[in-house]
Amino acid sequence: MPAAPDRAPSGDPDSLVTLLGGRTGALDASLPGLVLVAVVVWRDDLGLALGVAVAVAVLLGALRLLRGRPPRAALLGLLGTVVSALVVARTGRAVDFFLLQLLANGASALVWTLSVWLRRPLLGLVVGGVLRQRGAWRRDPVLLRAYSRASWWWVGSYVLRFAVFATLWWADQLLALGVARAALSWPLVTAVVALSWWTVRRMLPAGHPGLRHPQVPDGDPAPRGARRPRRPRSDAVHRPAAPDPAAPPAAAAPAPSPSPAGRG
Repeated sequence: MPAAPDRAPSGDPDSLVTLLGGRTGALDASLPGLVLVAVVVWRDDLGLALGVAVAVAVLLGALRLLRGRPPRAALLGLLGTVVSALVVARTGRAVDFFLLQLLANGASALVWTLSVWLRRPLLGLVVGGVLRQRGAWRRDPVLLRAYSRASWWWVGSYVLRFAVFATLWWADQLLALGVARAALSWPLVTAVVALSWWTVRRMLPAGHPGLRHPQVPDGDPAPRGARRPRRPRSDAVHRPAAPDPAAPPAAAAPAPSPSPAGRG
């Protein structure tokens, strides 16, 4: 899932980069695994590597709370690291630290694909939740189609991660897994966010008010934040223009001539 932004970047307030961000969250999620790889390569001590990785996750969780991030985000990051460390302690294979991330990316690819098929694209749910639109975006056919199309970029990113991680995990390549984890974290997230925003903007027609103001068709209740498309009024009463006082008076019509029968 896209990470919630720590700080809104400058620029277009309707852009997905502003709404989603994700660079800091992706870096935080990558650091414990990178630290574990570095310690194992440097000291060849799996127990020490697990302890340092968990300590880094605790420190990152505390920093997230200090930055004002929701406690749930900090707890989920710490929980993922602890579960991964327990898996490694159980199996004795350092590459199993990335097993949870491998499975999470495979599951994410399936869930995002299913959301598009069900006409509830997760990208729309994420952006609509950030904007507090209460599902208004789903009643805008343009936004629904744009979010569905852009969601395929996220499906592709999860499939790419799953394929790379699974190949390296199966080959027991710990160092390559660490490098892949770093390369496929915030650089990939940044690219996918940019491509998603490009796709959404490309599909919005001229005159659409943007992501923050979905257009609800007539006959549907308009939730907060939604707009109805403006249409010209057809029930307006046509009134003749007032006469111009400076205009010359119109000539009187000539009187009808008497009929021949009335003469004499």
